[in-house]
Amino acid sequence: MKRFQSFCLTLLGSTCLLAAQDRDFRTDINPALRYYEAMILGADSPQADRDYLLTNEWQGQNLSERFGKLVSQYDNPFKLVRQAAQASVPCDWGIDFSPGPETLLPHLARCKALVQMAKLRVLWDLQKGKDMEAADDLVGAFALARNASQDGTLISVLVQFAAQALVISSVEANYGRFSPAALQRLEQGMEAAPPGRSISSSLRSAEKDCFHGWLEKKIARWRIEHQGDEAKVMADLHALFHSMSSDTEATNDWDRSLMAIKSSGEVLDLLREEEAVYQKAADILALPPGQFEEQAGPFRTQVEQSPNPFVKLTFPAILNAGKKQFRADARLALCRAAIAYKLRGEDGLRSVRDPFGQGPLQFERFVFQGVDRGFKLSSAYKENGLPEALIFVEKEGPPFYLDGAARLGQPLSK
Repeated sequence: MKRFQSFCLTLLGSTCLLAAQDRDFRTDINPALRYYEAMILGADSPQADRDYLLTNEWQGQNLSERFGKLVSQYDNPFKLVRQAAQASVPCDWGIDFSPGPETLLPHLARCKALVQMAKLRVLWDLQKGKDMEAADDLVGAFALARNASQDGTLISVLVQFAAQALVISSVEANYGRFSPAALQRLEQGMEAAPPGRSISSSLRSAEKDCFHGWLEKKIARWRIEHQGDEAKVMADLHALFHSMSSDTEATNDWDRSLMAIKSSGEVLDLLREEEAVYQKAADILALPPGQFEEQAGPFRTQVEQSPNPFVKLTFPAILNAGKKQFRADARLALCRAAIAYKLRGEDGLRSVRDPFGQGPLQFERFVFQGVDRGFKLSSAYKENGLPEALIFVEKEGPPFYLDGAARLGQPLSK
C-alpha cells in the first residue's frame, strides 16, 4: 500500500512540476512523442464534456465558468503542444507502412481535435484578457498542423490544410482582440513552424509507396511461397482485392480486370506503368492554378480511358485535392498579411505577396449591417469565378461568415 501511495505522490509531483515549468524543457525530444502524451492526457475528458465544447457555437458568446473549467483541463496537454512547437528535431510519428493501404493513422483525428480545442481555449483566454496565452496556443496548434503531415501521406496533408484553416479562422474571428505583441508572437511562431507538405510531394513519396511498393513486395513474397505457381499467385491477388473493397460493384470491376491478366509478371508491368502516372500527376499538382487547369482536364480523361486497371480503378482522386492546396496557400498568405498589417501598417500589408498574383493582396474595409466591422483581404486565386478572401474582425457584433467565397460576409445561419 505504501508503495502505491508513493507512486501516486510521485505521479502527482511530476504533473505539478510539468504545470510549473513553462520554458525550462528539452527541445531534443521527438515532437510526435509530445503530441502522443498530450493526446493521452486529453483522452481523460468525458465524452459528454467534449460534445458540449465541440458541438456548440461559442464565437461571440459570453463564456460560462463551466466552459472555462473544461478548457482548463487541457492546460497540461497544451504545455506539451507548445513545447513540441519549439523542438529542434524533426517530427517522426513512428508509422509502419508495411500494411500498405491498411496502415492505421490514428493520430490524425486526434491532431485535428487538439487544434479544435486550441480554438476554444483562445476564446476563454481572450475573455480573461490573456491574449499572449491565446497566441501561444495558436502557435502550438499551427506547428501541430504542419507536423501532422510529416508522414507524407495524402490524407495527412489534407489534415494539415484543415488544421491550418482552424488556426486561421481563429485569427480572423478574434483579430481585434489581439494586441500587437500577441500577434507578433503568433507571426514569429508561424515563421518558425516546420515547413508544410504539399500534395505533389505526397504523390512522389508515401502515397505512391503505400500501395505501389507494398503490392510489389506482396507479389514477390507470393512467388516465393508458391514456388512460381502463377495460378496460386493470381488467386491471392483476387482474394486481396476482395478484402480491400466493401463495394460489390468495385469488387466486380477488379475481378473483370484481373481476369484478363494472365500472370503476376503482367501485374508488375502494369504497376510500373502506374508509377509514371503518379509522377505526371505530381508534376501537374505542382503547377500554378492556370497551368494546372489546362493540364488537369486532359490528364483526367487519360486516367478514365486508361486500359491499365491500376490507373483506372485505384488511382486516387487527387486532382480535386489540388484546389485544396491552392485554397490553403491563399488563406495562409491572407492571414500573414492581416497580421503584418496590424504590426507594420501599409508597409506590412504590401510585404506579403499574393502567391497567385503579381503583387500584394487586395484590401478593403468591411461593413456589416451599416457598421464597419473590420476588413477583407482577397487573393487573385479564384475558384468557380470567385476570389479567395477572408474577413478579419476588428469590432464585435452580430456574427457573419468569415470565409467561403459564396457566403462570405453574410449573416451566420442559426
